[in-house]
Amino acid sequence: MDIKEYFERIGYQNSRNKLDLQTLTEILQHQIRAVPFENLNIHCGEPMELSLEAVFDHVVRKKRGGWCLQLNNLFYWALTTMGFEAIMLGGQVYNSPACRYSKTLIHLLLMVTLSGKKYIVDAAFPFSCQPWEPLELISGKDQPQVPAIFHLTEENGTWYLAQTKRQHYVPNQEFIDSSILEKNNHRKIFSFTLEPRTIEYFKSVSEYAQTSPTSVMVKTSLCSLQTQEGVHGLLGTTLVYKKFNYKDNVDLVEFKTLKEEEIEEVLKHIFGINLETKFVPKRGDFFFTI
Repeated sequence: MDIKEYFERIGYQNSRNKLDLQTLTEILQHQIRAVPFENLNIHCGEPMELSLEAVFDHVVRKKRGGWCLQLNNLFYWALTTMGFEAIMLGGQVYNSPACRYSKTLIHLLLMVTLSGKKYIVDAAFPFSCQPWEPLELISGKDQPQVPAIFHLTEENGTWYLAQTKRQHYVPNQEFIDSSILEKNNHRKIFSFTLEPRTIEYFKSVSEYAQTSPTSVMVKTSLCSLQTQEGVHGLLGTTLVYKKFNYKDNVDLVEFKTLKEEEIEEVLKHIFGINLETKFVPKRGDFFFTI
């Protein structure tokens, strides 16, 4: 594995070698705009592999995406290879329909320490919950970013990430898929502690997520890619684009229902994905919102 191959994959050409917040932010933004969050292998009858070597081959050489257990694992490798002080953490994702956090740690995220300050860095969360910048580990501080205002709060050693988002403007109301739109302006995202984890901890999570009939990843095929202005999303056959801050405190949201024969071209031209096996889109769970 070569860090130069990774840089080429994410389109990072800056030669500055400073291990500072600016470099960390640039690497994060290049990865989330080049590498989609996606679980399409599950819906192509192929495994979502966890080993770093397999992830590197899949994401860097085959130019695919992945989910948090893959993409933040790759991101951790890249950051530590560069010399950043980073550790893996585990998160419990908030399920809006059920109004609760997951019972187990199903999300992999990172914490990076810079000049004595700690930052939460996540390169693998779908749609508009994806932070575009590292989040300083400070409880109760508003941290405005392009996608939304993010908040970290701490209670008895557990940290909670949430966001305050803008209103939605949907020009073609007849095509709206209301189940995809988040109903509340304040959205809980995940909780976590600062206990270090390793990728081995998530092996059982990975197996369950891609094999259990009750897994949201098995029930729903999804793909998400950040842009300079917003985020593209594909849930089943529904294509969504959100442009952040289209008007003052308003995000533009556009929907399109695709025919199955259109999906291959959409994956190729919008998400940069070329699938090698037949993809069966699926939309059986309303866990994910744009």
